[in-house]
Amino acid sequence: MSTAEVIPLRRVHHPVASWIPGAAPPAFGPDAVTRVIGEVREPVFVLAGPDHGVGVALGGSMTDTGKGYRLLGTLPPLYPEWLGDRSFCETHGVRFPYVAGEMANGIATPAMVIAMARAEMLGFYGAGGLAPSRVEAGVDELVRAVGELPNWGVNLIHSPNESAVEERVAELLIERRVPIVSASAFLDLTPAIVRCAVAGLRSESGQVVRARRVFAKVSRTEVAAKFMAPAPASLLRVLLDRGQITAEEAALAARVPVAEDITVESDSGGHTDNRPLSALLPTILALRDEYARPVRVGAAGGLGTPGAVAAAFALGAAYVVTGSVNQSCVESGLSLDAKEMLAKAEVADVIMAPAADMFEQGVKLQVLRRGTMFAPRAAQLYEMYRSFGSLDEIPAPARARLERDILRATVDEAWASTAAFWRDRDPSEVDKAERDPQHKMALVFRSYLGKASRWAIEGDAGRRFDYQIWCGPAMGAFNRWTEGTYLAEPANRTVAEVALNLLEGAAVVTRAHQLRTYGVPVPARAFSYAPRPLT
Repeated sequence: MSTAEVIPLRRVHHPVASWIPGAAPPAFGPDAVTRVIGEVREPVFVLAGPDHGVGVALGGSMTDTGKGYRLLGTLPPLYPEWLGDRSFCETHGVRFPYVAGEMANGIATPAMVIAMARAEMLGFYGAGGLAPSRVEAGVDELVRAVGELPNWGVNLIHSPNESAVEERVAELLIERRVPIVSASAFLDLTPAIVRCAVAGLRSESGQVVRARRVFAKVSRTEVAAKFMAPAPASLLRVLLDRGQITAEEAALAARVPVAEDITVESDSGGHTDNRPLSALLPTILALRDEYARPVRVGAAGGLGTPGAVAAAFALGAAYVVTGSVNQSCVESGLSLDAKEMLAKAEVADVIMAPAADMFEQGVKLQVLRRGTMFAPRAAQLYEMYRSFGSLDEIPAPARARLERDILRATVDEAWASTAAFWRDRDPSEVDKAERDPQHKMALVFRSYLGKASRWAIEGDAGRRFDYQIWCGPAMGAFNRWTEGTYLAEPANRTVAEVALNLLEGAAVVTRAHQLRTYGVPVPARAFSYAPRPLT
């Protein structure tokens, strides 16, 4: 046969797949389509219907006989467990890719962490801002209750003004064999967090095995890069010289990143850069890909509705972390009064205010605005700190307002109680204040900021207008979503119920979006999910 000959093509008949109804008819109208979308654990058939419409169906059977409805496509079952990265669940021994974040000052209580662990999710004890003795008591409670489980952890917060406290907490977490440490508010690596990551590293069959896993909460690429890389040699040398790690552990540290789970924190309660998740998460994901290391990237901040959770997973999040919404839950360490204030918050009822732990640096955090005067009063204190070199330089009228409205004590009385606190916690701070009058002023002002959080935790009615309640816009979105449902009442808000409903709703939203991309005319209400009891 010459190359010039043309072989005629033969028409081959391919049978068209079709679907035959079973017990339930196909769904073509908005109400019927919405009902099918809610059945996320069932496979869905996408059908060509009458008048060129597209519908969906459950059950029934497929055939190639040409009978029934023409089949356009199928979607397998969708489970909330499958929304994130499967390796996250496998690594941390959880069923769901969901984390209850570490709300400081013990607001994320041991009870909250225990509830999450038993619900096959992950929770972090809010150790930030607590004295080491309080942290020790909380960790011991956790060890007794869930110490045999791998899916719980404790927060290690960066404390630039109290590095000794940071070191003591890190040592405690290592001694008590806490399985996971969540690092927050770090702008750079410190010996404490590197020690948590490196101490206990060992080699098994050529693989580096960790004694504990580190999560790093970040909102900046330069900070994320530090945690994605191996620990720097300079810090390893410091730890070696102190005898806090071995030479073998230091050598193994060069083969693994400091953290294998990076939580991208967008517009959240507490410390935040107010960055939008849709811009920040893809940027950090792209950075992770440059390192070519097994690092998972999760999402936090603004996650108060199923749609927001679904969007985070759609952007590529391996897991999600909630914070603000958990503060109004039963297990939260906040007072009932503060929880009820949170339950009334709207999306815009938040404001930035000076932070107690980084007051001198001008760092701010996001708090509840509605029902409290904390933010404007804290702003007044920072303005005084910037304007004057000492408490004595404050003009008499401003000093009188300070003593009457904010401190509710004379400046001398406020300093006396502040000094007593620091003599017990870190006497060097008192010595520094006696030498530096502006530092003395900062300590007095920081005392108010620190107490404001405790007043909200204790429910001090006399200080209600000074409550400092860390809160992001997710709280208002959550309240709108739960309005008119059983989750509208704080008494019904357990961390497990909130988590399961957010995940279930995210699965429904994801299924609705999938079907819309298949050409199904999905009604707007199909993207809504009403909370219901799930535990």
